Amino acid sequence: MTGERSARPAGFRSVLRTRLAAQRWVLVTALVIAASAQYARGLTPSWEIWIAFAVLVSAALLAPGRRPLMPRRLRGQPQAAMWPDAGMKHLADALPAPCFIVDQRGIVRYANAAARERFGAAHPGDPISFRLRTPALLEALDRVIAGEEAQRIGWSEKVPTEQWLEAYVAPIAPLASEGRAPRQPVTQRFILVTVQDLSDQHRLERMRADFVANASHELRTPLASLTGFVETLMGPAKDDPQARDRFLTIMMQQGERMRRLIDDLLSLSRVELKAHVQPNEIVDLAALLRHTCDTLKPLADELGVTINLSCPDGPCQVRGDRDELIEVIENLAENSLKYGASGKRVEIDLAPTGGEDEGPAAWVLGFRDHGPGIAPEHVPRLTERFYRADISASREMKGTGLGLAIVKHILTRHKARLEIESVPGQGALFSVRIPAAIPS
Repeated sequence: MTGERSARPAGFRSVLRTRLAAQRWVLVTALVIAASAQYARGLTPSWEIWIAFAVLVSAALLAPGRRPLMPRRLRGQPQAAMWPDAGMKHLADALPAPCFIVDQRGIVRYANAAARERFGAAHPGDPISFRLRTPALLEALDRVIAGEEAQRIGWSEKVPTEQWLEAYVAPIAPLASEGRAPRQPVTQRFILVTVQDLSDQHRLERMRADFVANASHELRTPLASLTGFVETLMGPAKDDPQARDRFLTIMMQQGERMRRLIDDLLSLSRVELKAHVQPNEIVDLAALLRHTCDTLKPLADELGVTINLSCPDGPCQVRGDRDELIEVIENLAENSLKYGASGKRVEIDLAPTGGEDEGPAAWVLGFRDHGPGIAPEHVPRLTERFYRADISASREMKGTGLGLAIVKHILTRHKARLEIESVPGQGALFSVRIPAAIPS
C-alpha cells in the first residue's frame, strides 16, 4: 500500500510536468496578456485579471494531451512503411488504367499518371474520397480494409456525359522479408484501386442490340406482308385472277425490299471486316464521278432532276477501293436526287483543297440539293444504322436506312470525312473530304 501511495504522487508529478511542457506557450501567452492588462490598469492590483489567469492556467493543466494523428496500430511501423516503395510505384505507372495506392485509412499514398489525368491531381495524404466519391466504391474499399477479399464493382455516371466505370479494389500484401519475424502474421499495408472506363464497350453492346432489333423489325414487316398475301392467294383469292395479279405485284415489291435490305446488311458487314485494312489502289475520283452520273441519268430523268457536274479535266487521284468509292458516290448522289427532287436540280462538284506545288492535300466531293432540307436535330444521327429523318419518305424512296452508315464506314477506312450541312427549306450539302494520293 505504501508503494502504491508513493507511486501516485510520482505519476501525478510526471503528468503535471508533461502537461506543463505541452502547454508552456499557452501559459507564457496568458502571463503576458495578464501583465499587460495589469500595467494598463496602473499599480492597483486587479484581482479579476489574476483570477482569469488562474482559471486559464488550471484549464491548460487539466486539458487532455493532443491525440496522435497516426493510429496506435501504425505507430510502431517505421516511417518508410507508411509509403509505397519504388517497385509499387513503377508497377502503378506501368498500368494504362487509372490506379491509386491507398493505406488502411483510405489515404492516397500514390496515384499514377492516368489517375491524375482522369480524376485530377490526387495529392498524397488526401483521402481517396476527394477524387472518387461513388458510395459503392468507398464501401468496397471499407470492406477490403476490414479484411475481406478483393472487390470488383461497377457504376454509371450521368454528368457531364453518360459513362460506365468499373473499379477493382485489392489488398497488397507485404513481402515476408519486409520487417517481420518469420512467424509474424502478415498485415495489409496498402490497397490497390484501379478504375476502368467501360463506356465504349457499353455503347458497342447497345449498338449491337439496337442493330439486331432494327434488322429484325425491318425484315419482319415485308415477311409478314408476303405471308399474308400467300395465305390470301391460297384461300379467298385462289380463283380471282385480278386479285392474284395485284397481290403478286405487291409480293414482288416486298421481296425486292427484303433483297435490298439483305444486300445492304452484307455490304455493311464486308466494310466492317475490312475496317482496319488500308486500301492501296490508285483511283481516279473524276472518272468515278463521271461514270456514276452517267449511270444515274435515267433515275434523274425519271424524277425530273437536272445533274450539274463540275470536276477537273485531269485525273484526281486518291488511294482507295474502287468499288467502295463508287458505292459512296452512288449512295450520296441517289440521296440528293430522291430527297431533293422538289428542287429540280442537284449540283455535284469535285475540287482540290490545301497542298503546295506538289499537288493538293485532299479532294472535296460535294453533293448539293435544293429540296426541303433536314431539321437540325436529325443531322448528327443521319449516319446511324436504320435512322431515318422521315420514315414515310424513306420507305417511299425504297430506302433501307443503312446507306449513310455504309458511307460512314467506307470513308473511315479511307481516312476520309463526311460533313453534312442543311437548312430546312433550302436543301442539304453532303461533303466528302478524302486525302489525295501522294505522287511517287
